[in-house]
Amino acid sequence: MSFRPRLLAWLAFGLALGCGEKTPPPPPPPTVLFATVVKEDVPVYTEFVGTVNGYINVEIRARVAGFLDSQAYKDGAYVKAGTLLFTIDPRQYQSQVLQARGDLAQAQAMLTRDNITVQRYRPLAAKQAISQQDLDNAIATQESAVGQVQTAKASLEQAKLNLSYTKIYSPVDGIAGTTLVNVGNLVGQGTPTLLTTISQVEPSKVIFNASEGEYLRYAAKARQLEEQDTAEMNRRLAEMRDGGPGPLELILADNSVYPYRGFIIALQRQVQTTTGTIQLEAVFPNPKALLRPGQYARVRGALPGLGADTLLIPQAAVTEIQGTFTVAVVAADDKVHIRTVEVGRRVGWQWIVTSGLEAGERVITEGLQKVTNGTLVKPQPAPATPTPPAGSVR
Repeated sequence: MSFRPRLLAWLAFGLALGCGEKTPPPPPPPTVLFATVVKEDVPVYTEFVGTVNGYINVEIRARVAGFLDSQAYKDGAYVKAGTLLFTIDPRQYQSQVLQARGDLAQAQAMLTRDNITVQRYRPLAAKQAISQQDLDNAIATQESAVGQVQTAKASLEQAKLNLSYTKIYSPVDGIAGTTLVNVGNLVGQGTPTLLTTISQVEPSKVIFNASEGEYLRYAAKARQLEEQDTAEMNRRLAEMRDGGPGPLELILADNSVYPYRGFIIALQRQVQTTTGTIQLEAVFPNPKALLRPGQYARVRGALPGLGADTLLIPQAAVTEIQGTFTVAVVAADDKVHIRTVEVGRRVGWQWIVTSGLEAGERVITEGLQKVTNGTLVKPQPAPATPTPPAGSVR
């Protein structure tokens, strides 16, 4: 190779080395969206599995023996107090009433006779026309006749009462269940035969169990509600029928929220040692008879004393890996610090943070895939989100 081509090659190689010494400019910090950790008073709700029950459940039984003559209501119908439900063949009881009246009349006649005898004997005994023993015997017979009259009157009242039991009326307003005995069957023989059950469903009870811890949080308020008299309870129920507020919500089996609120009216006397729970009773207005005994429902209420000064962050800021929750915190120098936190319940689309963060800190909600610990970022505030609806805490 001649000197000239060799020189050109060395010049080209030198130019190439000179160009390689220039480094490209660093990429700009990634843009991320952040939300500020806020501290708010948020009611914390809890849910209990409950069962609907009638406010009053009355077992309708045959109190006298006889053949069931008729059923005067339609199965499952709404009946009012005093509505005729069943009739039992009354003939034997009508005859018992007639016999008891006859016995009473006979006893009264005997008493009248003995009264006349005593009145006649008194002056005769005073004149010693008859012995004192004769007068004493007449008085004893008179007193015995008085007792017989009283016994006959009691027998007549019992016969009338038995006759009245042949017509069975509803003692309460409510929904009558399906009859358990067919017309024509013998009922009341030996033991009172269960004919049907009537449930007063307006208002309705909901029975549920709460843990000891939840009971202790509710105890003071629940006892206050439990001790209110019937007039106060009915006044509150009337307010709730008009859409008034109440401490408890009811969630039905289809996840719909029952339109009327309720409140606690009773606490069981003891905690069940096997489960560590205590039974509570709540009452809810039921003007449209939507609630029926045996129905499944969930009772939801705010836990008193919880939710004050609660730290909240969007759910989008939280990463969960095998039960560990982390957030990416943007420091004052715009560098990212990955931090482990502890979270509580969800409030709509937000998490309650119980430890690991302070109010006012910035957490990344969008762009988490772009950052690692120590990454310099360009933070921008995330768009504001609506306030969570009431009752959305889980």
